Amino acid sequence: MSKILIAYGTSEGQTARIAERLAGFIRAQGHDAFTVDLGREAPAPAGYDAVIVGASVHKGRHQKWVVDYVRRNRPALELLPSAFFSVSLAILDRSEKGRQEADGYVETFVRETGWYPTKVGLFAGALLYTRYNFLMRWVMWGISKSRGSRDLDTRRDYVYTDIGEVQRFAEEFVATLEPAELQSAGG
Repeated sequence: MSKILIAYGTSEGQTARIAERLAGFIRAQGHDAFTVDLGREAPAPAGYDAVIVGASVHKGRHQKWVVDYVRRNRPALELLPSAFFSVSLAILDRSEKGRQEADGYVETFVRETGWYPTKVGLFAGALLYTRYNFLMRWVMWGISKSRGSRDLDTRRDYVYTDIGEVQRFAEEFVATLEPAELQSAGG
């Protein structure tokens, strides 16, 4: 059984919900998983067997406090099995352009931190119109409209995260933690 830290940055709560789902999937596989909002506390990776870091994209960048956390802890992260997940609306556009935009956010994060996680997940986030102030609601509505979205009713929220993708990410990450003998014995 491994002890896994899931450290994340969230602005509107969707990345926190994804981190909690990851933790649930990891616990279901018999491991301990601990979620931590890096906006509130920043535990060192020491004492954990693996670390997953997550952040959401706002205004084209991941949260600064997540970037700073990874920079400070990069030596420890490099010694552990580690993964990164990025939450954005760019990946929602399943075109090559959308994929390149989402990959670009991760490339910027890697360049800023110097950390090369062993696994990367790209998850669609959410449009939480009802939680935005007037200006943010208007900006997000405009962006959505310009990208051809039909989700323009600002009286409701739209959640795009594919929980099946989150589960696969968790399962694939946990599989990298298991000793090679167990993987080969299982088929």
